[in-house]
Amino acid sequence: TLQPSEIAKFAVVLVFAHIISLNHSRMESFAVGVVPFALVLGAVAVLMLLEPHLSGTVLILGIGAVLMFVGGTGLRWFVLAGVGGAGAIGAAIVIMPDLVPYAASRLSSWLGLGLGNSRQKHLFVPEPQNDFIFSILCEELGFVGACAVILLFSLLLLRGVTLAAHAPDRFGALLVVGFVVQVALQAVLNIAVVTNTIPNTGISLPFFSSGGTS
Repeated sequence: TLQPSEIAKFAVVLVFAHIISLNHSRMESFAVGVVPFALVLGAVAVLMLLEPHLSGTVLILGIGAVLMFVGGTGLRWFVLAGVGGAGAIGAAIVIMPDLVPYAASRLSSWLGLGLGNSRQKHLFVPEPQNDFIFSILCEELGFVGACAVILLFSLLLLRGVTLAAHAPDRFGALLVVGFVVQVALQAVLNIAVVTNTIPNTGISLPFFSSGGTS
């Protein structure tokens, strides 16, 4: 009912907010604005990939990137990271079938099952209480209900940004941004999976999916 990686998400937000608040005036430099964050993210990402927990890894990297951007890390470092990330993704697609067979099967399923091979028409939705609970919510509450849920997440994000803008100190502002972005980004990834916009990541919908973590 509780994933250790969930604790890591909060830990990353706390550590990043602390480092940025202490070194905000020097965030443009590589030594201060990139190295300490890369070390933390690298250690956490390696441990999570060994589980393996690919979706949690993507989420933590996303949270870290947002906090670094808001904290003032130089844009040129993001460009370099993007180029390196693209290469890493390409390499991962090549070696994924050998290292993470289940992820490879999810990717092939996302690309399409072919005409006549649908599973949904046989009333099959995997993990309706967890990963795919949004599809059940849409079926039960309809278009208006689905839009209401998306609006609630959007309002939570907006409220968080407003609180961050009025926070009395930089640490508090970064803390709010980190926590709210974590929830919002996780919701976006979950809904994107349910609508088949991205491959299945196995990530839950905050406040809706079953389990102590959610």
